[in-house]
Amino acid sequence: MSESMEEKEVNVGGVLVSHEQVAVQEGTGAAASSSGAKAKVVHNAELYAAIRETKIDYKSRNSIHLYFSIFVAFCCACANGYDGSLLTGVVAMDHFQNTFHSGKTGTLVAIMFSLYTVGAMVGSPFAAILSDRWGRKIGMFSGAIVITIGMIIVSTSFTIAQFIVGRFVLGFGISIMTVAAPAYAVEIAPPHWRGRATGFYNCGWFGGSIPAAAVVYGCNKIDNNYSWRIPLIIQALACIVVLTGVWFIPESPRFLMANGREEEAVAFLIKYHGNGDPRSRLVQLEVEEMKEGIRQDGIDKRPWDYRPFLLSHSGRWRIAQVLMISIFGQFSGNGLGYFNTTIFEIIGVTSVEQQLAYNLLNSVLSAVGALAAVSLTDIMPRRKVLVFGTFACAAALATNSGLSAALDAQGDNIQDSYARGALASYFLFNIIFSFTYTPLQGVIPTEALETTTRAKGLAFSSVIVYAVGFINQFAGPIALGNIQYRYIYVFVGWDIVETIMWYFFGVESQGRTLEQLEWVYNQPNPVKASLKVDKVIIADGKVVEKVVTSNA
Repeated sequence: MSESMEEKEVNVGGVLVSHEQVAVQEGTGAAASSSGAKAKVVHNAELYAAIRETKIDYKSRNSIHLYFSIFVAFCCACANGYDGSLLTGVVAMDHFQNTFHSGKTGTLVAIMFSLYTVGAMVGSPFAAILSDRWGRKIGMFSGAIVITIGMIIVSTSFTIAQFIVGRFVLGFGISIMTVAAPAYAVEIAPPHWRGRATGFYNCGWFGGSIPAAAVVYGCNKIDNNYSWRIPLIIQALACIVVLTGVWFIPESPRFLMANGREEEAVAFLIKYHGNGDPRSRLVQLEVEEMKEGIRQDGIDKRPWDYRPFLLSHSGRWRIAQVLMISIFGQFSGNGLGYFNTTIFEIIGVTSVEQQLAYNLLNSVLSAVGALAAVSLTDIMPRRKVLVFGTFACAAALATNSGLSAALDAQGDNIQDSYARGALASYFLFNIIFSFTYTPLQGVIPTEALETTTRAKGLAFSSVIVYAVGFINQFAGPIALGNIQYRYIYVFVGWDIVETIMWYFFGVESQGRTLEQLEWVYNQPNPVKASLKVDKVIIADGKVVEKVVTSNA
């Protein structure tokens, strides 16, 4: 703790916070000799002690309310994921073509897709301002309103111009929601639930994309314009949940603390993190660290000030984490879905319905990988997962490209085993990628950013994500058309580069509170500092000593 906390007790939001209750007694390990005592290595002794002594009842009414709050944020990601699987199917529908005559490829279709991305990029800076000034709840609510307006515009369209304007509005609304929602999820979760809460939020992509694929598939059988209008209308379904749900969930305690509403922030922590006990060790720790670490005159009060990301040592390291996860999470080969059709045709799957079934299977398998990772996010080291997972992505893509090269050499005498192997290796890549990146795309940026820079950093991340998506969307098909399967080699090499980058520059954030990460990023080498561990002695279920050696 900082030297400013010299008083034994301070009053924060009407609650007396005792540093003595938070601190763990230091020693040489003598307590390990007592009967039943055992030693354990942890990232932070104070947090580990607080978690052991504060057993949050996961079945309590307050915990269920917290789950619902995270579910509202999850629905924001669902809205984004729904759009990700929507337009490709809609554009292919006969009745859509009879109305707009856009063709299934070409400039008009490219504009339809890209205006959503442009809208999201334009909206991101305004999303940060909205979330910082009026709160995370208002950000989610406002985004849902804008998306609903965009849905009305596109679903009632009869002209290309109206449809394109609607796509821009939809993208603008999505950016507002996806800046506010992950910040909300990470800020309301107890420290030891944070990874699962934020990872679950990001899995909302599949919560939208899989239903979208199913809706488009089902509505394709309708023989009128509602075949394409209904899928567009259903895009607002997740928004209805958000518009209703935000009135029944609490505001982020960190936003409240940053805006001088200390009593409300402390009341939240007592209710949802401390089982209603203001003397709970976890509550005492969080209140003390928030009071120390969250400035009420931070850059969240200066809407267009992004200088700390460049001018401070910790700011540069923080934004580096955001940049890496934003770029690598979009450009690790996961944009190679265009290549599926070629593989399908090689193994004899030529009908649209069969190809749709394979695409749906791929989405489901990816979702399984992502959800498996979510369940383990709070116990798996982030950095190791990214290093080994990214390298495994390279290996799976290398297998796929090798088999694809063999298929190319076989000419017309295709061996089914090679084709099925190529398809299986691509499915495996998507499972590995989803396990490695899907939860952490939500976790890494929200943990890397501190409270007063979180919305701005997430807005910057959103711009980068959509910019890289824009490159994937336009460069991918051209590269695949020119060099075919050889395009995969690019990602094999690039994933190896990413692996090296994560090893040397990835900061470990698991096992610490958001405020404790401030110490990590202020060290000369944050990567090395993030790997620092504490050795504690546990006796009778409590942490009784933090072992301190003379050369520590």
